[in-house]
Amino acid sequence: MGGKARPTRVLVRRHSGVTRATHWINVLAVSLLLMSGLQIFNAHPALYWGQKSTFAAPWLSMSMQERSGQPVGVTTLGGAQFETTGLFGYSGQVGKREPRGFPAWTTVPSYRDLASGRRWHFFFAWLFVINGLVYLGSGLLGGHLRRDLLPTRDQLAPRSIRQDIVDHLKLRFPKGEAARTYNLLQKLTYLAMILVVLPLMLLTGLSMSPGFNAAAPWLVDLFGGRQSARSIHFICAGLVVLFVLVHVALVVLSGFWNNMRGMITGRYAIETEGGRP
Repeated sequence: MGGKARPTRVLVRRHSGVTRATHWINVLAVSLLLMSGLQIFNAHPALYWGQKSTFAAPWLSMSMQERSGQPVGVTTLGGAQFETTGLFGYSGQVGKREPRGFPAWTTVPSYRDLASGRRWHFFFAWLFVINGLVYLGSGLLGGHLRRDLLPTRDQLAPRSIRQDIVDHLKLRFPKGEAARTYNLLQKLTYLAMILVVLPLMLLTGLSMSPGFNAAAPWLVDLFGGRQSARSIHFICAGLVVLFVLVHVALVVLSGFWNNMRGMITGRYAIETEGGRP
């Protein structure tokens, strides 16, 4: 009698149709962009800074070398070298290995074909850009970006920031009403991807296009040279991979089926006191 009401699970609307559609198109586009990008990288698996390739001093390279009479894969990062046979530099089935930067299972196409890799990359790059513009346009018109991605004043309070970091480190996920919205770290991460990393990828990608160089030669100078643009493009791609891995891990840990339902149907289950949504 008069005891505390038991929490009730209710479904709330979390993602609009446009958000869900653009999310799944992004899954396809980003996957094919990364895999075709690795195919292009394999044509010359080394990165430099500046305008020209300084073949003797790449800051990152993957190659096959002879050691003790045996071929091995070697990855060089800065001044450090790592033996990476079977993964970077020299990979494939045992007995059928060949010199290549990234292994065949990570590239599109799986066989070495720079022209095909470029066609795949350009097609999905345009799909990704158009899809992103649809997302941004819908988010601006519908208020999604302002309402769901901009941090609130309470979230920016120092005490709230500290608590949010502690909760993430301890894998404590929001419950009840707090689960309706993104927390501060989620918002800042999404904004960093949307406003910094992805625009950098687009601009550095354009900087490597000879046709675009002719139309806007100032762009490649903005990044310190063609090779610097290529390096920044690769680093941004690595940040996208890191973002995806962390994102998928948190989706699984915070409730895989609930998160999947939210991104497929738009409905997300939360617990409320007394069953009130």
